[in-house]
Amino acid sequence: MSKYVIGLDYGTDSCRALIVDASNGQEMATSVKYYPRWKEGKYCDPSKNQYRQHPLDYLEVMEASIIEALSKCDPSVAKNVTGIAFDTTGSTPALTDNNGTPLALLPEFAENPNAMFILWKDHTAVKEADEINELARKWEIDYTKYEGGIYSSEWVWAKVLHTLRNDKTVASKAFSWVEYCDWLPGVLTGNINPATILRGRCAAGHKALWHPDWNGLPPEEFLVALGKELKGFRDHLFTETHTSKEKAGTLTPEWATKLGLSTDVIVGVSAFDCHMGAVGAEIEPNTLVRVIGTSTCDIIVASNEDMEGKLIPGICGQVDGSVIPGMIGLEAGQSAFGDVYAWFKNVLAWPLNFIDDAELRKSIEDKLIPVLSDEAAKIPVEESTIIATDWLNGRRTPDADQNVKATITGLTLGSSAPRIFRALVEATAYGSKAIAERFIENGIEIKQVVGIGGVAKKSSFVMQTLADVMNMPIKVARAEQCVALGAAMFAAVASGLYPTVEEAQKAMGQGFEKTYYPIQHNVEVYEKLYREYQRVGSIL
Repeated sequence: MSKYVIGLDYGTDSCRALIVDASNGQEMATSVKYYPRWKEGKYCDPSKNQYRQHPLDYLEVMEASIIEALSKCDPSVAKNVTGIAFDTTGSTPALTDNNGTPLALLPEFAENPNAMFILWKDHTAVKEADEINELARKWEIDYTKYEGGIYSSEWVWAKVLHTLRNDKTVASKAFSWVEYCDWLPGVLTGNINPATILRGRCAAGHKALWHPDWNGLPPEEFLVALGKELKGFRDHLFTETHTSKEKAGTLTPEWATKLGLSTDVIVGVSAFDCHMGAVGAEIEPNTLVRVIGTSTCDIIVASNEDMEGKLIPGICGQVDGSVIPGMIGLEAGQSAFGDVYAWFKNVLAWPLNFIDDAELRKSIEDKLIPVLSDEAAKIPVEESTIIATDWLNGRRTPDADQNVKATITGLTLGSSAPRIFRALVEATAYGSKAIAERFIENGIEIKQVVGIGGVAKKSSFVMQTLADVMNMPIKVARAEQCVALGAAMFAAVASGLYPTVEEAQKAMGQGFEKTYYPIQHNVEVYEKLYREYQRVGSIL
């Protein structure tokens, strides 16, 4: 009898449940559910870079997506599910009470955005991130050194400090904090208590300044020096972390009944989406896996021997076991990629607001990006005289800085929408090249690039431009749901179906559907244009 596992991929807008046959990775069923409150635009204020999500959104879509996916399968599948694992966006923390309950689940905070999960793209804590960096550089130990030497406003300590400072009501009830990749397994297993909930190595190491060198999290003295608001928090947090090959526990009777599964189902320790997506894309040493969607996340794994004595500046961290246990996981990424194209589409589409016919309006909007891509692809690379920078949502890596802004330079009266769009696509590719260069300059060899995510699957123009600018072949993973598949692989390991992540990859991996090879003529032109991108960026 076949065994099955469930991977749950929590993205920015929705949750996807993927049920796969653990013997070969075959997709049995999938279901996508959108966060209802987020879809309505609740609790967000883009003008303030505020993006919050209600914990009920996460719970409701989890239940609905699993039930719907199982309903598409033979009843025997549910009886033979052995494991569940999650991946989520990050850093996406929430403050909790002393029971580990996110404050937004308490009646008095149900509509307070500061009591909710603070999404990865929330940049309200820029000031606090700057303070963390300033203090870390003066402290006896630089607690940011394994996180690229620059702490970001996208990460947990900056967000927590900002929230505690700016909402005294929330601060008065806050006892601890939790990343939702840790909270969701805790909910399913009945263990959300701050003292006992299992914390994943991935979130802690890349975003929370956790490292064995200083016995876990930074000491109380450092945290209090950042802000008195953090006093006592370390004692309510954690010292140990766990890799995603480990189990968090088994389904509680309540959740087993809700989902139509057995209480024997093992729930794995979870991680961030890009890290599990890299596993789903069959990452191996010297492979750069790019999760390309609204933003990008770039993952490399390297042996402990290869990383001996190396600290890669300006990336999102290097953490033992954050991707594959026994290897160092390195993370980078761009704060906006697909979001750059979406912004331009929205600018062009603004006059459509005056069209009363909603169906017609949507039809036009849906055609904008495909048509722009087709027309931009016809422009010879030699005519790419417009230079843009890709920092519409700040810069994640290399060298995090959420204060920088995007630019478009070289415009003339002949600068058409397709030409501007081409410049924006090239800008996102230049940002990608900057990341790869940072790794290579610091002794991390990149032998191949693998692309996954919506942009990688849908846009040949973007992917060819990326191959030309980076001067590297780029494979596109065959699996439609590569990130959820990675979560499913970890579920298979946690539930004992495979002894290692590597064995799960061999059995469940789906290979690659296409490779984009660099066009040599374009490579030469883009090398010059990339230097111009760097020059423009240096004066901003």
